[in-house]
Amino acid sequence: MLLWLSEYLTRFDSGFHVFQYITLRTILGVLTALVIAFVIGPRMIAALNRYQKQGQPIRSDGPETHLAKAGTPTMGGALILVALGIATLLWADLYNRFVWVVLAVTILFGAIGFVDDYKKLVKNDPKGLSARAKYFWQTLGGLTAGAYLYASAQTPAETQLIIPFVKDVIIDLGPWFILLAYLVVVGSSNAVNLTDGLDGLAILPTVMVAGALGIFAYVSGHARFAEYLGIPYIPGAGEVAIFCGAIVGAGLGFLWFNAYPAQVFMGDVGALALGAALGVVAVIVRQELVLFIMGGVFVMETVSVILQVASYKLTGRRIFRMAPLHHHFELKGWPEPRIIVRFWIVTVILVLIGLSSLKIR
Repeated sequence: MLLWLSEYLTRFDSGFHVFQYITLRTILGVLTALVIAFVIGPRMIAALNRYQKQGQPIRSDGPETHLAKAGTPTMGGALILVALGIATLLWADLYNRFVWVVLAVTILFGAIGFVDDYKKLVKNDPKGLSARAKYFWQTLGGLTAGAYLYASAQTPAETQLIIPFVKDVIIDLGPWFILLAYLVVVGSSNAVNLTDGLDGLAILPTVMVAGALGIFAYVSGHARFAEYLGIPYIPGAGEVAIFCGAIVGAGLGFLWFNAYPAQVFMGDVGALALGAALGVVAVIVRQELVLFIMGGVFVMETVSVILQVASYKLTGRRIFRMAPLHHHFELKGWPEPRIIVRFWIVTVILVLIGLSSLKIR
């Protein structure tokens, strides 16, 4: 929106041309989302406290340390969505198709989580949104996004699978691209949701992965950088960097209130939306496998649940004391802040490995 204004103002002063640069608008997107989160955060938390009668429900069979969290409001992910949505609309090129794809997917998955949270916390319906309904809408969103990106692809690279760290190994997916996009978007959404179990555990890894994907988006959308690095050139993908920057700013603003001990929890409205956002950005910039690396914490949490359920059904035994994985370490006696910070450190390492794929081929 402000890009259009700057284009008009360049008629009177060429200095406004600086706002054409994606790098500057990405930085401004980060700062805008951060300021919005800081400003509306306290008001939103107060409103959530008023409307939620009991706050976040705490599992009686979970770690005893969680009992003290009873009454803490959730659905704080709405704060993130408002901040990143406004920042993206202000600074991104609204003629860019990728901007609307990432916004639409994020809003849809946020709406799914919002309905689930609203039914549980405001309407006191313990079932919330049924698993069948939730999966239906997630499937619809993932397949629609994949189908649109496939149908609107302008270059062959936009539907090819890129293997990180290996040069000149490219797999033409054809229509299978739609299935891959669906799996990445829905899988990433649910993986972040499973990870969101401790104060700040999910949001900072999300911020770090989003920042790294923003770098991939920028270089993928820049013909010279893409050619130099040997990665696919995706015309228009650079604008997605602004959306990633907005996630970074909104996420850091939310972390201010979500840091241990949390004043507010993210809830499904935030976790499902942010996971889907990471997934669709990775699909756009053709870095699905790199997302799998950088989001290793999300992957570990998801795999721990799958292994736990499979083991218990097949053998009657549990592999972990409790799943997802962070609960296993809690029951081993690790303090919550130690688990959180160590998972953050692991994410830093994995993000750096993922970024190294830009040069190591």
